[in-house]
Amino acid sequence: MENILLIINIILAAILVVLVLFQKSEGGALGIGVSQDNFMLSRSAGNFLTKATAIIATLFIICSLYLTILSRGELTPTTSVLDKIEETDDAPKVPDSNN
Repeated sequence: MENILLIINIILAAILVVLVLFQKSEGGALGIGVSQDNFMLSRSAGNFLTKATAIIATLFIICSLYLTILSRGELTPTTSVLDKIEETDDAPKVPDSNN
């Protein structure tokens, strides 16, 4: 089950990267979005890409959280450092005053 979720998580991450790269850049720097010639088409494509990115990102986060929950079950329970200190009684004692 964990391997299947890990593969799904990797696929979702790759899809998310591709969707982000296809979106139109606001600053005009590195976006691979459509040109300004098709302004009406680019607006509807932008809406689709924005919604698809949000859906894939949500699925990626849910899958990542579920993988974390599954992996936590395999950890061994540990004790606190304070519990270990209380168990050992090697601390030096305060001497009684002789006055």
